[in-house]
Amino acid sequence: MHKTMCSILAAVLLLAMGCGMAADNAVSGWLNWRGPHQNGTSDETNLPATWAIGGENNLWVRDIPGQSPPVIANGRLYVMGMKGDNDANMQEGLFCLDAATGKTIWDRSYNDFISDTIYLRYASSAPTVDPETGLIYTLGSQGFMSVFDPDGKLLWQHTMMDEFGFMTFPNGRTGRPMIEGPLVIVSCTTANWGGNGPAANRWYAFDKKNGDLVWASNTESRPKENSLSTPIIEWVGNKRVMYVCGGDGNLYGINSHTGETLWIFPMCKSGMTSTVVTYKGMVIAVHGRENLDVSGIGRMVCLKIPENTGPIDGKPAVLGKSVEVWRSDVCSFGSSPVLVGEKIYITDDTARLCCVDANTGKLLWRKALSVEVVFSSIAYADGKLFVPTLDGNFFIIKPGDTEESTTILSKVKMDAKCCGAPAICDGRVYIQSGLQTDGKLYCIGKKDVNQKAPAWPVAEKRTPGPLAKFIGVPADFLVHPGANLSLRLLSVDKDGLFLPENPDDAKKATWARYIPPTAKVKAEINGNVVDGVFKAEDKLAPSAGALKAELNGIIGVTRGRIMPSLPIHITFEKAVLNPLETDPNVKFAYPPLPWIGARFRWEIREKDGVKALYKTVDNKLFQRAMTFMGTPEMHDYTVQADVRSDGEKKKFIVKMSEVGVVCQRYIVILKGGSQELEINSNFERFRIATKFSWTPDAWYTIKARVDVVAATGEGVVRAKAWKRGDPEPEKWTLEAPHKTAHQAGCPGVFAFVPQEVPVYVDNIIVTPNK
Repeated sequence: MHKTMCSILAAVLLLAMGCGMAADNAVSGWLNWRGPHQNGTSDETNLPATWAIGGENNLWVRDIPGQSPPVIANGRLYVMGMKGDNDANMQEGLFCLDAATGKTIWDRSYNDFISDTIYLRYASSAPTVDPETGLIYTLGSQGFMSVFDPDGKLLWQHTMMDEFGFMTFPNGRTGRPMIEGPLVIVSCTTANWGGNGPAANRWYAFDKKNGDLVWASNTESRPKENSLSTPIIEWVGNKRVMYVCGGDGNLYGINSHTGETLWIFPMCKSGMTSTVVTYKGMVIAVHGRENLDVSGIGRMVCLKIPENTGPIDGKPAVLGKSVEVWRSDVCSFGSSPVLVGEKIYITDDTARLCCVDANTGKLLWRKALSVEVVFSSIAYADGKLFVPTLDGNFFIIKPGDTEESTTILSKVKMDAKCCGAPAICDGRVYIQSGLQTDGKLYCIGKKDVNQKAPAWPVAEKRTPGPLAKFIGVPADFLVHPGANLSLRLLSVDKDGLFLPENPDDAKKATWARYIPPTAKVKAEINGNVVDGVFKAEDKLAPSAGALKAELNGIIGVTRGRIMPSLPIHITFEKAVLNPLETDPNVKFAYPPLPWIGARFRWEIREKDGVKALYKTVDNKLFQRAMTFMGTPEMHDYTVQADVRSDGEKKKFIVKMSEVGVVCQRYIVILKGGSQELEINSNFERFRIATKFSWTPDAWYTIKARVDVVAATGEGVVRAKAWKRGDPEPEKWTLEAPHKTAHQAGCPGVFAFVPQEVPVYVDNIIVTPNK
């Protein structure tokens, strides 16, 4: 897999191990947002029962707004937050603080880019700390999947948007990484390439040491929400199974080592975003959308999944009411349940604290607290519930057997709205507020308490059985022509348990190019594997395809892309057009296979006697297309393309679409309806436009360039457009300075066709700046 930053991989980890960080869970604290028991609870005692901002039990407050549940490891607090004013230079990042004093130790911040995130809905993800090494894993709202050491050194990073087609949404919801043995797993919605080209809520499992993609798994249907649900993983028989809610409204059981979807349980007509809890071998999930099988909104359900449940004829088992133990009339879209003994506590969508019997599903009581909850979740410890709500209220509550005996010990109004969850560690409680830049991070605790969190639970280990399958790693790679890439074969038994890796397996295996039987485009990658090393042919044309390895009758598969370096010149004249299945009178070809986010969004069709890229208009889900055709480390280049829009233009009516190019994480667009040329990278924070009159059914040339001063990080984005055939204007039409300019990014094309008016792109040229 192509990584945008160099990996300081095994050497760093070995050094960390030598420093005493890698013994069995030598790292203590509250290491992920669900806590040591994966259910929002802690075994700590002597926690505060009351709190007043600036007064009683208020240890410290920091101006770090966000929606991120903090995590704490070995005395350091890590939290996602926003930095700067609400303008083009505002950044989201990871902050490291002294957990006792709140003093900043370091922070690592990044721009948002090519995003439709609105208002200040950033920093909704949470960091995760590996209990073996102390390394910190993050997923930013812009798609940076990063790992840092405790001193803030970046070890490896993926730009999920450029590499996998990471999609942003106005709500800004971002999945939270989960450590699973040698893997780190994240959830996001992507539109990738090939069989993973259609948009789906997907889970990506990376080798936590070096960032190699081990597997990717996706929902069975198209996403309706981008889910915040974090995988909860436990043993089922001899399998490690992760339970996770999907953005398509299904609950999933997935083998966490191989990515194989074992079963699905349909829950609702929209997406699910809460995290489940497990209880006595059962799974308890909740949603807040329209039910599938009964009228009404929302429910909580408890499922008992038979241990041997798995795929049938290669398809995940679809489960029904036969696996239901109980269901309860509790509606919660974003808040996740907390399990305390035999009781479940959760705040519903109207900010009522609910108590449910985990054995029967009986609603024991409800207590009104506030107005709305949305995503904030509860934490429990020391006999107390710590409860934030969206309107910024924070409650400390002693739960009882009834609503009347449940006591509100403290109620505090924080400085901003709250969508996060509390963290509990070393006798202190931490909570972050902020759907705006005046949010804060609070530390609550007794001043005279000096205690340490209990040791983080050590994961149970099982002895694997005989080798049954290989997993080709990286599972999805990206290289330039002429490059070499070492491949690996991970060994797993029939249940997916990892066997010790043998580096010689990849060298001894017989590798061959492979076309999956389900492939729409029957293509082979331009390269071969010799002694376990993939050698890309030195051809300018991009290519993509799969590779199959066989050793002693055991099979492993991987896939990859070869994308050319600069300069790039793309036309479509060599494409072979065939009749469209739904309309034989229309001839088309699929877009280039290696492009990210192209499938179902673009086709190649003939227009004005030439073959050009055509933006499809038949599916409203794909009105907007962001498609990448390079590699994410590209920088200081110029993109040029010929574009046109169908439509009509009268005195008071303009019916045209939008079309443009992507240049180093900026979009340059010709907008038909408003008759403008626009540069943007985020609709609210970096957007500049000027009037530009253009007509339908005519070709125009659009050109964009980004120049960055390496020493300062400042840059200028430049754009121009003109009617094709006319002389190119000497001056740039638009010049947009950016103090925190994007340093690199993949070139691409953009289209938006809200009125089902097609646009076309041809003659794409990407050249280094002179």
